[in-house]
Amino acid sequence: MDGQREMRAADRDREATAERLRVALEEGRLGLHEYDERLARAYGARTYADLDEVVADLPGPAPAERSAVVPATAAPPPAPELGAPAPTGQPAAGPEVPAGSDARSRLLHLWMPWLRVAALLLPIWLISVIATGHVAGVWPLWVLGPWGGLVLMQSVGLIGVDHGRKRHDRRR
Repeated sequence: MDGQREMRAADRDREATAERLRVALEEGRLGLHEYDERLARAYGARTYADLDEVVADLPGPAPAERSAVVPATAAPPPAPELGAPAPTGQPAAGPEVPAGSDARSRLLHLWMPWLRVAALLLPIWLISVIATGHVAGVWPLWVLGPWGGLVLMQSVGLIGVDHGRKRHDRRR
């Protein structure tokens, strides 16, 4: 067994050790500073013995039912292409909003991040104008303008989808 411990480790072995350290960090077994130090030692390791030293005081991987790490959820199904009919029983592609919400709440959900950033940037700009005494330019527009344009286009599309649904429902 000693012969194997002195064999050179491969990059894949170093990456496996780094992954084990990451899991230990997420489980709270290592602090960030200690994780950093051990990670540097793992990537600098030459032999299996060097790698074993890095994780010697850590327990093996915990079974899934005992692990504090939350497993990743399955990826959502891909959204249908724009213009493609929505699958039966599913809403057309658009921003993620709670099921059963009306057009107003969907629009509010779409615009809320933009409004929050605007509520943050505009007072900062106003305070800087008051403090300096001159208006050099409305720099928040560099962020809010293009982003607002994109959100506006999404809103128009969202309203168009809702309007199309209402027309389709009236035909029935």
